[in-house]
Amino acid sequence: MSKINKAVIAAAGFGTRFLPVVKAFPKELIPVLNKPNIQYLVEEFIAAGVTDICIVHRLGNEAIKNYFTPNSDLEKFLKENNKEQYLESLKEIWSKAKLTFLPQPKNLPYGNASPLLAAQAFIGNDPFAFMFGDDLVLEEQTGYFVKHLVETFEKYHPGVVLGVQEVPWEEINRYASIKYKDHPQVPNQAEDVLEKLPKEEAPSNMAQFGRFVVDPKIFKVLEKQELSLTNELYFSDAVNTLAHTDIAIAEPLTRGKWLTTGDPLRWLKANIEYALKDPTLKEEITKLVQL
Repeated sequence: MSKINKAVIAAAGFGTRFLPVVKAFPKELIPVLNKPNIQYLVEEFIAAGVTDICIVHRLGNEAIKNYFTPNSDLEKFLKENNKEQYLESLKEIWSKAKLTFLPQPKNLPYGNASPLLAAQAFIGNDPFAFMFGDDLVLEEQTGYFVKHLVETFEKYHPGVVLGVQEVPWEEINRYASIKYKDHPQVPNQAEDVLEKLPKEEAPSNMAQFGRFVVDPKIFKVLEKQELSLTNELYFSDAVNTLAHTDIAIAEPLTRGKWLTTGDPLRWLKANIEYALKDPTLKEEITKLVQL
């Protein structure tokens, strides 16, 4: 089996819940504190040792590519004005990772699985890591959870390893919920991964979120997969198929916290969570949230 060093980030959606803000640029560039959402994801992959990263973006919008591309005029200006520190985090990325940018073609359906079809040539026959562009993992040691998923994949060779976290029952209808096997072949083996069920029907309140390590056999599944009732190609449906035909491992996040930024309220909560972890901001933010 190939060492897992390829990764895909899905960032091709329209971010409708953030309109009109994201009419001109992707929601993945909305900042969480001082960095855009998607930069945290790239840094997480690098920290986990995955450095060949493909970002699948919205067709016709080059904003993400432009953000991650060096700008000699800006660097010259910052150097002349003793402000080079403002680009240090990006320079770290440029020195450690190879970034590929692919637009998602119009012929692909809407949905969080379509970016993989757009990146199929990039992935080839190698196992790979996959992230949703609006999911963050706040952890003491950046990249730890992705490393754990990779290690689980390399140990058991399943079809997919997915990250899950317990959510309040009243929110499970927003996510794919996990039914675990009673007598699993491997620890945390999923029997079903079921998208957006009401709490009365959901098998658990363990929710799938956007961290995966995947075998390339997923493409055979996606080729045959039907669209959802909302005409979307859901990755959770492909994971559910692998749970029935192969092995899907649903690994709980135990040393960190999943924070989705998919809508303004949860984006605001993510900013507060990150601010509370920043020693230079914690005191002021604590005062603010106690008002």
